[in-house]
Amino acid sequence: MWRSLASNMLTVLVVLLFLLGGVILWGKSQYTAQGPLETAICLQVRPGSNMTRVSAELEQQGAVSSGVLFRVSAKYTEKSNQLKAGSFLVRPGTSMERILDQITIGGASTCGTEVVYRVGVTRLRAEVRELDPVSGKFVERADFELGADDVPAIFTELKSATDTRFRVALAEGVTSWQVVNALQNIDILSGDPGERPAEGMLAPDSYEIVKGQSRDEILAQMQDRQELLIAAAWENRSEDAAVETPEEMLILASIIEKETGIAEERGQVASVFTNRLNRGMRLQTDPTVIYGVTKGEGVLGRGLRQSELRKVTPWNTYVIEGLPPTPIANPGRASLLAAVNPTETDFLFFVADGSGGHAFAETLQQHNRNVVKWREIEAQRNNN
Repeated sequence: MWRSLASNMLTVLVVLLFLLGGVILWGKSQYTAQGPLETAICLQVRPGSNMTRVSAELEQQGAVSSGVLFRVSAKYTEKSNQLKAGSFLVRPGTSMERILDQITIGGASTCGTEVVYRVGVTRLRAEVRELDPVSGKFVERADFELGADDVPAIFTELKSATDTRFRVALAEGVTSWQVVNALQNIDILSGDPGERPAEGMLAPDSYEIVKGQSRDEILAQMQDRQELLIAAAWENRSEDAAVETPEEMLILASIIEKETGIAEERGQVASVFTNRLNRGMRLQTDPTVIYGVTKGEGVLGRGLRQSELRKVTPWNTYVIEGLPPTPIANPGRASLLAAVNPTETDFLFFVADGSGGHAFAETLQQHNRNVVKWREIEAQRNNN
């Protein structure tokens, strides 16, 4: 009898082990398989939350088939205590394994509401926007000039929220003074920015920032990124480049940046300055004169005077030979590449064409005709 009982118990144990193995294999397949979510969601994990609450939220929104299995998997993989606060974009079909990685590895939030401080050539503004997880596009909720008296209530509300993301975006062509001044006006940052970075050495780009981050740390990131861009552009220079050093490339790129905001024109503008440098002609470009007046500290806000065009400054390319001694703004990657890879043309002149772009010319006679057309357009605009 005892032998029979032992045999039966052994059989039961084998069956139980077999079933347990099957459950484990099933659970593992569920953990790594494509999830049931059909429409993207933005999962908010608030500070102080726990895996039980998060798993319930995921199950309620249809992102996981079983909240219990999700919690068990988190415990089995020793990630239960690694939950990170933030807003995470969960795409359709995302597996439990991937979701668990998203909410425990951490890093920048991938959805939710963010405040973007936009440092432009003429103004500093703040934009409040929210990512629509379904369309994958940002929806603007507020946009205003920073420092204005009338600040949207949503900006004040979200600035103090724990799950709001922040970033600062530099437009191409801003000066180093404008960037430092902007950072000083962003009150979620801390510390003194220190010595103003050299002109041209801040990369126009978008940078994620966090509350309390030091201003000098952000400036260091911008400089590091620009150094990489400069090195890459110089490495890919063509034999037709008129500049002889990375420093000269940076100066020429800054002039190109200030002369045109149209991507398709950068190569042509670069060709004009390259042809002039190769022929020993003065560059005669207004943005350099303006920099000699403002030193990059703010916007001139008016047209240049004849006295300013004639005044000798290190940056007045109407009176000096060659390039000015420093950049006149912070150029982006496209202008850096254009400076050392100009389009092959015989252009020596260009002037506004009335459409936002420029009319290019090979001879002074052609250029003068283009200038007459531009003046007629200006006169018509002033009369309207």
